[in-house]
Amino acid sequence: MPVVLEKRGNIALITLDRPDRRNAMDGAMTREMRAVLAEFEADPELRVGILSGRGKVFCAGMDLAAFASGEAEEILRGQGRFGGFVAAERTKPVIAAVHGAALAGGLEIMLACDMVIAAEGTLFGLPEAKRGLVAGAGGAFRLTRRLPHVLANQILLTGDPIACATALAHGMINAVVPADALIDEALKLAGTIAANAPLSLRHSLSLSKMANDGDEVAEWAMNDRLWPEIEASEDATEGSRAFVEKRAAVWKGR
Repeated sequence: MPVVLEKRGNIALITLDRPDRRNAMDGAMTREMRAVLAEFEADPELRVGILSGRGKVFCAGMDLAAFASGEAEEILRGQGRFGGFVAAERTKPVIAAVHGAALAGGLEIMLACDMVIAAEGTLFGLPEAKRGLVAGAGGAFRLTRRLPHVLANQILLTGDPIACATALAHGMINAVVPADALIDEALKLAGTIAANAPLSLRHSLSLSKMANDGDEVAEWAMNDRLWPEIEASEDATEGSRAFVEKRAAVWKGR
C-alpha cells in the first residue's frame, strides 16, 4: 500500500510508502491517504498522528508523470485537496516527521500538519516556479504565515530550498534531530500530547487553527481562480515535460 497506518498505543504512525518515486503523490496514493485519515479520525483510541516517509525523502510533491497523464483532478482537487491531506477536516493533531527533503506538495503537506520534527540535513522548498506551476496546495499562503514575508517570497519566487537551520530559526519547524532519532523524537512528542485529555486536545487544536489559518476560504477561492490558468498553460506542460526529460525548460510565458 502506498500509505501505511501503524497503531502504536494511542498514536497513529502514518507512513508515505512509495520510495521508488520519492513518495510523490499520484492518484492511488491520494485515495489511500483519504482512507487512512478516515480510519485515524474514526478510531477513538488514536489521539495523535505522526506523518513520515519511507526512503530517502519525506515527499517530493506531486508525481509529475501522473500530472502529465491526467491525474491532476484526483490529486489536487478531490476530497482533502492535494494528496487527500492538505485541506482534510481533522480533529486530531498530526506531527510531521520529515527527512531528506520536503519539496513542492511535500512541503505543502508538511505545512498542513500541526507540528514538525525534522532530521538534520532536511531541505524545504517550493520549486513550482521552476516547473511552470504555482504552489497551489496551500503553500503560497500558508508559507507566509510560517515565515517572514520576504523569506517566503524568496522561496516561492526562486524555487530554491532552504536548510534546516533557516527553517528552525524562523519558526517553520519545532526541532531538528539526528536522522536516526527522528521517529523516536516524534513519538516522544506525540506521547506527551496523547497523555492529555482528548476533548481538550480537540478544542485546543480547533481554536489554534482558527487563529492561525486566517481567511482560508478566501485564499482557497483565489487559489482555485488562478490554478486553471496555470494548469492549462503551455509553460506548465513544458515544465513537467522538461523535468521528466531532465532538461532545461524553454518558457513561452503563456
